[in-house]
This record gives sequence, C-alpha cells and structure tokens, in this order.
Amino acid sequence: MARFVFGMSQSLDGYVDGVGGNLELPPPGPALFRHFTEWVRDLTGSVYGRRVYELMRYWDEDRPEWGAEQHDFAAAWRNQPKWVVSRSLKSVGPNATLVEDDIEAVIRGLKAQLVGEIEVAGPDLARSLTDLGLIDEYRLYFRPFVLGRGKPFFAGPRPPLRLVASDPIGEDTIRLTYVPD
Repeated sequence: MARFVFGMSQSLDGYVDGVGGNLELPPPGPALFRHFTEWVRDLTGSVYGRRVYELMRYWDEDRPEWGAEQHDFAAAWRNQPKWVVSRSLKSVGPNATLVEDDIEAVIRGLKAQLVGEIEVAGPDLARSLTDLGLIDEYRLYFRPFVLGRGKPFFAGPRPPLRLVASDPIGEDTIRLTYVPD
C-alpha cells in the first residue's frame, strides 16, 4: 500500500510562496537540494496540483546553465510517474497522467495498487486529500525566511497532527514530520 506524503519548504511564518509568485523562498542550499534529489529519486511517484506541476515543468528539459546537481534532480524527476489533478489543463508532459474527474477514486486506487511513498505537491490539493483522510504524513521544511503573506502550507484548518520526528537538513533547514492524530 502506498503512503501519501505532503512535504514542502516554507517560511518561518508558514508560507510556501508569496502572493502571485512575487515573493518566493530563496532556492535551497546544496545539502537541502541533494536531500530533495534523493527523496524524489526514491519516490513511487508524485501527485501534483496544476500550479505546482506547471512550476515543476521547468525540469522537463535540460538547460545549459545547470550544473551536475540540477541534471541529477531533473533526471530523477523525469523518471517518476506523475498524476496531475486539474480541470483546466488539457494535456500534461512526459511520464504524467491528467486526473480531471473522481480524484478520490484515482488517489484511493493508487494507494491500494502501489507501494512506497507518493509525494503530494500543492497546498490546495493537500487540503482536498486531507479532508478525505488520504495524507499519511506531513513534512514541513522550515527555512529562515519570512514572507509576511502568500500561500500557506495548510490551505485550510490544520488537521490534528502528532509530531514523529525533527531533523536538521543542510545549512539552514529543519524538517518536522507529522502524522494524522
């Protein structure tokens, strides 16, 4: 049975990005970037909301300015299956499946048929899956930045959670891991 994990970097004041993308968290340092590359490499797949998927499409094609670490991440990201939840997109890129209807049935099917971790990416999507009781773990990557406003990690009321781990990662990040209580 697959486990659904919602994890994102966020500011100290709880935001994953700023209003309209104008305020964004600075890029992760080398150790945190390697951590995310290893995590993506080990995933069974990812479920994306439209907005986060469109941001992640950046990794679909190699860019000349990338170093070895960026190429490694891109290869790991391209290799994994992706399910994109959207009613507005008409198509998705390579190794991705568009999920337009009956999201609950699709996610429950993935949970029952697959083994390993499946990333949930996007606060609005995570809220929908939280409301359905389908998120197994929340990973909050706190970084020492304050945005003051924007899109919060929790797009709705915070579900009852129990802390199961806290881990420093890299130069400036602490990961808090919670499970539903």
